[in-house]
Amino acid sequence: MSRETLETLNTSTLIGHTAHRGTAWHYRAELQGEEPNHYPGAIPVDDVARRLFGWRAESRAIAVERPADPRKMTHLSPEGAPMRWQRVPGRQGIVRSDRADGAVLGVFTDAYVPHQYAEYLLTSLGNILDDDLSISSAGLLRGGAIAWVEVSVPESVTTPEGVEFRPNLLATTTLDGSLSTTYKRTVTDVVCDNTRDAALRERGQDLKIRHARSSHLRLDDARRALAMVHTTADAFAAEVARLCRIDVDRATWGRFLDSWVPMTDLRGAPLGKRATALAEKKRQALAGLYAHDKRVAPWGGTAHAVLQAVNTYEHHASPARSSRAQRNMLRTVTGGYAALDKAVWRSLERVLAAV
Repeated sequence: MSRETLETLNTSTLIGHTAHRGTAWHYRAELQGEEPNHYPGAIPVDDVARRLFGWRAESRAIAVERPADPRKMTHLSPEGAPMRWQRVPGRQGIVRSDRADGAVLGVFTDAYVPHQYAEYLLTSLGNILDDDLSISSAGLLRGGAIAWVEVSVPESVTTPEGVEFRPNLLATTTLDGSLSTTYKRTVTDVVCDNTRDAALRERGQDLKIRHARSSHLRLDDARRALAMVHTTADAFAAEVARLCRIDVDRATWGRFLDSWVPMTDLRGAPLGKRATALAEKKRQALAGLYAHDKRVAPWGGTAHAVLQAVNTYEHHASPARSSRAQRNMLRTVTGGYAALDKAVWRSLERVLAAV
């Protein structure tokens, strides 16, 4: 089951520009209380600060439970034995200032410095937003352990190849240690709401800041992060044009499937019955997307269609143990989809090189 209930998704995420993009799949007006979480236009900076980031991450001492002399005990164990709490030196727990339940978001050494969401995801970027950029979404996941703010242009861009997309800057950080504070440029495919890395072969398109005392977000860093959005449209359009010029005939597509979803193990032996069934189901789904789906088929026979088929499958068709929306957002903010795109491209490159 997802940790993000429908109620949580309707109160801990904010969705903007719905006049152009429509409502999110989880939209439930009755779960939003007195204030809706969907905005026809841009999401005001003050609303993100008030509704999502109106608390601070605070450090608390960590202790372990140990047997104790009755004269020094602090409590009894469930079995009735005298116990005491002993502080663990050099360790800290990070909690929310607005929660009294004691829930710990993460445990770290004393060298860790929590990046306050309002400062690192909102204030620094909000101070230099221009007329062409605005907040399009923001939210909290895992009880506040993960947060993001997405900045984008309100209108979509269409390439000569007919690919409609929207450039974004995704600012994200965590309080559970799973990710450095990261500013990355992404692209949302408007037709199917897939998220792609901005350019498969470009480097240096992420800005990362470690959770350390010596690491700080400077104004120049924020300006550099926002500049990524203004260069994304040209970079992604060039990437689409390049991928659409790379021919992938039926035989090459078949060899890619054999590489991406093999029917044998690493030793070349046939897969077991269950693994074979799962592989066949995945191959059929990918083949169906590649040949018939409107999100992929218009570019069939090109490398762009191959990346679209896999990306679309992972977003919308692959098995999900939790909420698909939660999984997709987590993969986006943690770089999972960027890694996927690059893995697909490397696999396709090897197949093309072998032709």
